[in-house]
Amino acid sequence: MARIESLMSATSGFAALDGHKYLSLETFKKSGEGVRTPIWFAADPSAKLDSSAARLYVYTVGNTGKVKRIRNIPRVRIAPCDMRGKILGDWIDATARIVTSEEAAQGVRLLNKKYFPWKQILAFFALVSRQPRIVIAINPA
Repeated sequence: MARIESLMSATSGFAALDGHKYLSLETFKKSGEGVRTPIWFAADPSAKLDSSAARLYVYTVGNTGKVKRIRNIPRVRIAPCDMRGKILGDWIDATARIVTSEEAAQGVRLLNKKYFPWKQILAFFALVSRQPRIVIAINPA
């Protein structure tokens, strides 16, 4: 059954996330235990969400556990959720990677556009905290 679900998610890309504001990002500890985090995301408009070329961007503080876990194990699962993390759809297997330079800037632009003005308000407070920010790209597995 898991093999069928995996094949279904690979062929539909991230279509299940269309119209949602939050996704639950499940990263994995070295022990294999999953850790779920509700997070804002933005889709790269250069590829359709239902394609295998779909790409999502999220951003977070650089010293969080999810960043460490992604560096160790890039395999993740995502699902649409509400702001509290209640899952609203099926899980999708994906891979995540830390991005820098122009791709990171593109991810921030997409997030700024989708979450205007809230993202800009939070960015202001992020400057005050002087915590480094990390942009993560997520692709279907």
